[in-house]
This record gives sequence, C-alpha cells and structure tokens, in this order.
Amino acid sequence: MKISKAAAAAAVAVALSLTATACGGSKKDAAADGGASGSAKDKIVVGIKYDQPGMGLKTPDGKFTGFDVDVATYVAKELGYQPDQIEFKQAVSAERENLISNGDVKFVVATYSINDKRKEKVDFAGPYFLAHQDLLVRADDTSITKAEDLNKKKLCSVTGSTSAQNVKTKLAPEADLLEQGGYSECLTGLENKAVDALTTDNSILAGYAAQEKNKGKFKLVGLNLSNENYGIGLKKGDKELQTKINAALKKMVEDGSWQKAVDKNLGPANFKSEPAPQITEGS
Repeated sequence: MKISKAAAAAAVAVALSLTATACGGSKKDAAADGGASGSAKDKIVVGIKYDQPGMGLKTPDGKFTGFDVDVATYVAKELGYQPDQIEFKQAVSAERENLISNGDVKFVVATYSINDKRKEKVDFAGPYFLAHQDLLVRADDTSITKAEDLNKKKLCSVTGSTSAQNVKTKLAPEADLLEQGGYSECLTGLENKAVDALTTDNSILAGYAAQEKNKGKFKLVGLNLSNENYGIGLKKGDKELQTKINAALKKMVEDGSWQKAVDKNLGPANFKSEPAPQITEGS
C-alpha cells in the first residue's frame, strides 16, 4: 500500500504535535506542585519571608539570608535538591495558605506559627522553632523590665499586630500604642526616642537588632508574653512529605546544624533561643 508524500508529512506533524503536548503537560504538572513532579527534580519552590532580617530576608543583591532560609535549604537538600535547585518565592503572611493550596510552593518556611485555624487549610511539619512575644528597647534603657512598665510609655508595632493588642489589652492598658506600616519605622522611632519599645516575636526582634547597622543599639527585654511554635506549612493531606520534612528537621537538630543556624542568624543580638522543640505534627 502506497502512502502519498502529503499523507506522510501530515502523520509526522501529528506525531510531533502530540509529543510537544505531552512535554508541555509534564512541565505544567511540575509547576503545579511546587516544581517537584517527575523524576528530573529540576527545582523546588519554597515560600519564605523577604523582609525579616535574621529569619527570611532578600538582600538588595538578590541573595537570601536568615534562619528560615537555612532551615528551608537544609530540608530541601534532604529531599534531594541542591541550593541551586531551590527557587524562593515571597510568602507574605496573608498569602501563605493560598500559596500552599494552589501548589505555587512545595512548602513554606516563614515564621509560620502553628494554630488550629491554619490547620483547617494546611498541614504542618515540625515545629522547628519556639518563639515568644517580647519587647525590644534601647540598649541603655533600664526602665522597662516587664510588660507593665509600658504604662505611660510609647509602644510601637505594625498596623493590625496582634502582639501590640495583646500588650495593650492584657498587660499595659495605659501604654500609648503607635502603629506603623513596618518594623523599620518602629526601629527608627525607637532609635530617635520617639517610642520606648517595639513588640513582636523575639526571633524577629533579634533579627533586626542583629543587623550590622543596628548592632549595640537595641536589646531584647527577655519576656515570654506568648508561645509561637513555628512550623513548615505544606499541602493538606500530604503525609509523605510531612514525614520526610519531620525527619529532615530531626536530623538538622541532631547533627548540630540547627544550633549553628540560630547562632549565625540571631546570635549577634545576644538572643538566647529555646532548645529545638519536640516535633508534634504528624505524630
């Protein structure tokens, strides 16, 4: 049976079209689960904060630093990815659940406190860090040693902060609360004596205080006004990934990498972290 040249060419075109469609589909599938589909494992997409010195920070030259970045890099390596295969994606607080649920990231490491409301939408591995709400004051200030000392003083935090409201409503009702758009504005006010204290998680405060430009200017009061267990957020129901991340976190603690990361990123602020918490998620 003879086949015309036109028919043969058409058959080749169809075959090429099907091949291209198949390849395109695999790339789309890979992107849909944080870039980890298939056997190639070209990259993994991880959500982090871009604006928290000491925890998750994107520097002007495009590099990423911080304790959360080190944790994410360690976990990714245990999952089979080298640092150059990691793509960091900004995970602002309000978008973390959406990034996970939509498959834009494989997991999120972004000062992400574990709580029941969030667990309705995502699962967690960990916790890998225990933070507490604390106060940051000027290094030479001896007048604030407890939350109640903020009465009649100016307290700064970011707009909508639950930390500031916690102090204002429960501990120092006569504090003069000033809300700013970001922590940097609060730090400027603290340095210029426009405010007397800044409040949020101690890990975040320590990160700001540890910045080169801030060294020696500020100190943490050392209070435990709340418990914040940071976990690694992942898609709900992905028990296999949860188990693997938990194993990576355990190994990070056991081989000393966890403590080294704490000392490197938060140590310059004389931050004394809690010991690595016991892993409870998924158990």
